[in-house]
Amino acid sequence: MADDISALLVELEEERLLRCVREALSRGDDPLALVEKLREGMGTVGERFEEHEYYLSELVMSAEIFKQALALIQPRLSAAAGESRGRIVIGTVQGDIHDIGKNIVVTLLRCEGYEVYDLGENVPPRVFVEKVIETGAGLVGLSGLLTFAFDAMKETADALSAAGLRPALKVIIGGGPVNESVLEYVGADDWGRDAAQAVKLAARFLGDRGA
Repeated sequence: MADDISALLVELEEERLLRCVREALSRGDDPLALVEKLREGMGTVGERFEEHEYYLSELVMSAEIFKQALALIQPRLSAAAGESRGRIVIGTVQGDIHDIGKNIVVTLLRCEGYEVYDLGENVPPRVFVEKVIETGAGLVGLSGLLTFAFDAMKETADALSAAGLRPALKVIIGGGPVNESVLEYVGADDWGRDAAQAVKLAARFLGDRGA
């Protein structure tokens, strides 16, 4: 039944999807595979929204269903116990309130054993700076879905530099429109096209104990 999760999310079948997730978890299905199914479903919802097949109400409802399903899966993710592989501060930059992609990245990073401090959405540059100083994090992830978020990403990267935290502190960026040109503009260390790439970047910058 785990194969139905993507379709159920796309069709906004809340009760059936949550029941499907519970049954999959009770069978011992891989929680990461379930997260990937949810991600695929949200990707399809996003495509339908862009094509004007879905409206804002469907987008909001799908995000709420996604969060409920993720809440069921998170306790099963394997990274809760054990030694931390490194500390990461992450958030959606000021002016942007999109968090679905960021939430998936946070989930996968925690599953891989990283200590993640999620600042949420619409986060001012000073809050990133304060949290890095407080936690001693070695990596910051800046998320944004809207193109005007690029300026906020740059302002945050500049604020981290002005605070004397870089270059020892690495900064990565991500979000739908992010690419190499945005990376150069922001002055970050690298960018990820999806959640799986973000995990690889964390391993590269913080050290991969399994490598």
